[in-house]
Amino acid sequence: MSRNLQQAIEEVAASGFSGVLVRVNDENGEWTGSAGVRKLGEPGKPSVDGHFRIGSNTKTFVATVVLQLVAEGAVGLDAAADDYLPGYGLDRAITVRMLLQHTSGVFNFTGEYYADGTIAAGIPWQGQEYVDSLTTGYQDEELVRLALSKPVRFAPGADWSYSNTNYVLLKLLIQNVTGRSLTEEMQQRILGPLGLTGTVLPGSSPEIPEPHAHGYYRYEVDGEWKLVDVTRMNPSWVSAGGDMISTTKDLHTFISALTGGKLIPAELLEQMLTPYPEINYGLGVFVQKTDCGGTVITHNGGFFGWGALMYSSPDGRTTMTASLTTGDADLDFAATAAAFQNAQQRLVHEAFCEV
Repeated sequence: MSRNLQQAIEEVAASGFSGVLVRVNDENGEWTGSAGVRKLGEPGKPSVDGHFRIGSNTKTFVATVVLQLVAEGAVGLDAAADDYLPGYGLDRAITVRMLLQHTSGVFNFTGEYYADGTIAAGIPWQGQEYVDSLTTGYQDEELVRLALSKPVRFAPGADWSYSNTNYVLLKLLIQNVTGRSLTEEMQQRILGPLGLTGTVLPGSSPEIPEPHAHGYYRYEVDGEWKLVDVTRMNPSWVSAGGDMISTTKDLHTFISALTGGKLIPAELLEQMLTPYPEINYGLGVFVQKTDCGGTVITHNGGFFGWGALMYSSPDGRTTMTASLTTGDADLDFAATAAAFQNAQQRLVHEAFCEV
């Protein structure tokens, strides 16, 4: 397996990524590998123990905290989210479960994309406007109120649509219910007990712990292509929708503990892993089939400069976690997204099918 995986990550790096880190744990032990470079213009490979921005993998951590509160009786899974979020005027038909599963219909503050090709803008997310806003600080309430000022996508529970707003609302819910910050709750409930010393909730800090690779954003302005190092940025623009930093080791430990039944009771884990029809999204995780017929529990994450993969077998015994950083490859947004999708498929096949 190690030879195939090393070849796979080298080919992934060559497909348009500046750096790739992969960790696989299974019954045969642990394998780690890296390819590409830590920083453009320098020869060193990225460290297999390096830190990286995990994007929407953050949502699985947040969902786990919410389900722990459900297990303790502090939150009702099918109660109106408005009960725990006074002052926002949420539709009383929106339940906590709907926020977790993206069936609330609430507008996505990073923008909405409709089937007819139209776009409803949210906060800046691409081009020079995005680059200029990388140091901008956002408050959670600001992001939520922006979203709630926009038309809903559908009536609560009527459909599915991925919205970062749902998870910022869940962050506020956790803080309202517990009287403590999400960082404190995460540390007490997950990071501390599992020993996740490489995992950080950065808040508005642009820093990322060493060692780490660098991520880059390539964009066009007036016909001219520019390349910006986006390693340091204020991640408050995405908040609990995707702001956390971690390592492949910590992501392995977390997803293995979660699917292995160590973080939430069995009956709630079963509900977490029960997907919305056709979408395959449960409560903070996707439930997907591999190309060899197996099932994996996953949530990946990414934004300009960064991609993160987190996969587990349903019993938590086999995991694959990875980081991908984008560089100066001649790829537009669509081509980068396609390369990321192809990388996921290749690495999942090597980790879960070629055994």
